Amino acid sequence: MNFALQTQHLHKNFGGFVALHDVSLNLQQGARHALIGPNGAGKTTLINVLTGLLQPSAGMVLLEGAAITHLAQHQRVKRGLARTFQINRLFADLTVGESVLMAVNERRGLSARFWKPLAAHQDALDETAELLRTLHLLDVAMVQTKNLAYGKQRLIEIALALATRPRVLLLDEPAAGVPTSESRELFEIIAHLPREVTILLIEHDMDLVFRFAERISVLVNGALLAEGTPEQIASDAQVREVYLGEAVNA
Repeated sequence: MNFALQTQHLHKNFGGFVALHDVSLNLQQGARHALIGPNGAGKTTLINVLTGLLQPSAGMVLLEGAAITHLAQHQRVKRGLARTFQINRLFADLTVGESVLMAVNERRGLSARFWKPLAAHQDALDETAELLRTLHLLDVAMVQTKNLAYGKQRLIEIALALATRPRVLLLDEPAAGVPTSESRELFEIIAHLPREVTILLIEHDMDLVFRFAERISVLVNGALLAEGTPEQIASDAQVREVYLGEAVNA
């Protein structure tokens, strides 16, 4: 079976503190996979190791079967791995269209090469428009980012990640700070992203997770407690006891 993203026996220690312990994940091509767990479970640490922000203490990370464990962050992006963050990192004074076009131009090598043929710039404009259309941002293309609702700002961040043309997209709590009315729209849009993009999602809102994910992994104290379909996870006694908050009868 071909996997889009894998970890093999991943460990991460900070001195004597074990943040990740023997984490092995397999994400199939086109997966809609959620990673859940209590605060401090190691979820963001895992994302940071996957993207190269942190190096593992042991184990491997593979992207489409090729080891990327020791590649720098920008090299992983070029290989097709992109992420978003818990707190958005946007240019507040730029319009939505300007922000996304800048990211597209950066990938295309146009950002500092205005001598390239006009057709190349038109292609970048067309790609930008298509990204804005996909993420329902076309109607706010000329609006400054700082004037948009927070849910729209999270969509801009996803657009910037998609501008790198990833094959695997890591979303670190995309609904964090987003009102419920906006978060549902946000997840509807994410759910309809092309299947060419495999998605690994961290999210605390279980209603959103169980609507979106086709497979869920549960991380507790840096180790995988369970993995399965949403139905399997919802009915797992251990998961209910340590994370979903339900008492388990003996």
